[in-house]
Amino acid sequence: MTIPFTPDSTRLPLNTRRATSVFGMSVLGLLTANLLPFMVIALQDSLGVSVGEAGTIMTGSLLATALVCIAVTRLAEGHRRMVVARAGLVVTAVGFALAALPLGAFTTIAGVIVGGAGAGGALAASGAALAALRNPNRMSAASGLVNRAVVTVVLAIIPLVGVTLGSVYGFVAGLAIVLLVTSRWLPAAPIVDKPYLVRQATSAPADNRDTTIAGIALLAMYAVWAISEDSLWAIAGTMGTDNAQLTDTSLGVVLSASSAGGFVAALALILLGDRLGRALPLAVLLVLGGALKLGTSLATDPTVYGVLLVTWNSVYLAAFLLFIATAAALDANGRFSGPSLGVYLVGTSFAPVFGGWLVEAFGYSTFGWVVGAMSWALVLPVVLVARLSTRIEHAESATRQSVSQQQETHR
Repeated sequence: MTIPFTPDSTRLPLNTRRATSVFGMSVLGLLTANLLPFMVIALQDSLGVSVGEAGTIMTGSLLATALVCIAVTRLAEGHRRMVVARAGLVVTAVGFALAALPLGAFTTIAGVIVGGAGAGGALAASGAALAALRNPNRMSAASGLVNRAVVTVVLAIIPLVGVTLGSVYGFVAGLAIVLLVTSRWLPAAPIVDKPYLVRQATSAPADNRDTTIAGIALLAMYAVWAISEDSLWAIAGTMGTDNAQLTDTSLGVVLSASSAGGFVAALALILLGDRLGRALPLAVLLVLGGALKLGTSLATDPTVYGVLLVTWNSVYLAAFLLFIATAAALDANGRFSGPSLGVYLVGTSFAPVFGGWLVEAFGYSTFGWVVGAMSWALVLPVVLVARLSTRIEHAESATRQSVSQQQETHR
């Protein structure tokens, strides 16, 4: 029986063009969440709405991104990936361009929602394309590194220009147009008969049904984890002021340092690659992350609070990237990495409400125990899925080498 497999159908090496397209679309898809403070301010100043009303508009935009990302992920897995990416980028550009222009409250709000929906298509395409690249650990880490670097620069530049509808939403629209030009560099979906490959390359068969169950479970756990993590981020400023008596200046320094810590975590993952696998690092990061969330909620000294928050943010980003790497390793066509960021954004959308309710109802210490326990409860199931993803990735590698040797023999 001939092996239905060719070298072209395997995961591809990274080059400049693929990196620009895949990582750029990932940055765009998450940019609404990263520029959230500025977008809220711009809506308040331009439309005269309250913080709560501006936040509600942005929640609608984030949910639109998340839901569209999940809805189109099946299309992004296959040969329609390029269509999904380009349609998403066009809709993003049009939506946020309308939001950036002074055309009235209705047009601005509609543009914000439509632009968010378009970003969901770009996010699904980039997430699925990430799975087409070799070494998911390094690729997800590189994507996170690029994302953090770009966002850090943008967050520094926009206040210098002025926080307005034009500067904030106009920037996102412009980036979408630039990425539309580079969309032709997006990696195509490899055609991989996953169960067959695993059966050929390992004595421990992995059934496609098991992979599907594991992938769905991973996405559900990713959403739960997102709620617990972003609940802390949402109230970090308030908690720092109330518990640790941080001044506004000190809080700004702490939040900036937290961003830098995440940058270091992404760089460390790139250097490590797949040397430690995914199961052990995820187990350690989830246990440690839960403890840091609890410690941060109990800290009353400003220095201790700052150190714990910076450390937590570094651990958070490393775990965030390994979740994506695990999803990518489960299926080279991006069946699970495609919707992963959309699922994450669903959790993120509800995090401020969840965190605020816990704090108001039970206080900061109980909040810390709850969000900490949420991380600890995920350790065992996440480790099981991560081990399966590693087995599948190794099976692909073994099969690729076997086919390559057969081809060399026949030459």
